[in-house]
Amino acid sequence: MKLRITFLIPAALLISACATTAIPESAATTYGYRETANPGFAAIGVAATAIDKDRAAILAMQGDYRVDFHFMETVALKAGYELHDDKNTGGFETVLVVANDSDRIVLQHLLVSPGGHVIKHWRQDWVHEAKERFEFIADQSWEVRGLDVDRAAGTWTQCVFEVSDAPRYCGTGHWNHRYGVSTWTSDRSWRPLPRREYTKRDDYNVINAENRHTITPNGWTHEQDNTKTVRVGEQSTETLVREFGFNDYRNIEDYDFLPARAYWQQTSPYWARVRDAWERRLLSGSRLTISTEIDGMPIIEGTFEQADKAGDMSEDEQLEAIEALLSRWTVTQTLVSHGTAH
Repeated sequence: MKLRITFLIPAALLISACATTAIPESAATTYGYRETANPGFAAIGVAATAIDKDRAAILAMQGDYRVDFHFMETVALKAGYELHDDKNTGGFETVLVVANDSDRIVLQHLLVSPGGHVIKHWRQDWVHEAKERFEFIADQSWEVRGLDVDRAAGTWTQCVFEVSDAPRYCGTGHWNHRYGVSTWTSDRSWRPLPRREYTKRDDYNVINAENRHTITPNGWTHEQDNTKTVRVGEQSTETLVREFGFNDYRNIEDYDFLPARAYWQQTSPYWARVRDAWERRLLSGSRLTISTEIDGMPIIEGTFEQADKAGDMSEDEQLEAIEALLSRWTVTQTLVSHGTAH
């Protein structure tokens, strides 16, 4: 069986541009890796308490992976809608632990091409019994809203961020460790148009989604139950189609992830300052709106270029550059009051 993998390799930092490589049956030999066991899988079973099991499951997502991304539209919900072709891409990705506190874990994804090119990918923040989370409203806008205390009890809220650390979406749910399998299932929440369709689709603008993460003996999986929808403000006006997403992270060794670790060692202080700048805006009591085109490229290009130069900049120079970039491309609108996430 032949597998096609698309590696996301930017030209002049254009993250959406990619080169396609046909992967033969001898892919493991060609790219110098072999699949191996998930080293974090066993730690879940020996964890003493429920929260320890939850934390062990989240930490089991760190590691080095070959990743396959699959998306398939399944059920047409609008008269006359024709299902689009499946999307199957993939690459090599390492997941690093950025923060590991008792009630908060941050994981950063980094893509590495066979030629050693590194792309900072998405980030996932996990918070135990979160009191609030940001909600995607529409039109590149987000608000922080409170979570009901009873609803949040025992849960973990996962928030996902763009390659530039801009917000994307959050979900809240419980980890289930019954029968020796650890799975986290989110509630349904709204998220922006996915990057894989920025340049291809203009017939919908939001996805209503439920996520499921499962830790396996050889890695972990990310399943998505997506409904593609047209939304004006916070009112849905049209529902197009359901989509199933399946992202398969399989632990590997003998593939060269050293460029990713070197990149992160050099740039992580800069990216920490970027995260802080976004967080200040999200927690300001305002609605945060990104004013770029939907692909967000001015911010992506700007942060990536700054990261490459960060070693030659002082901390104050980095902070000034980050503030100037985000001030140019984001707008905050003061809110009368915060609602509760739904």
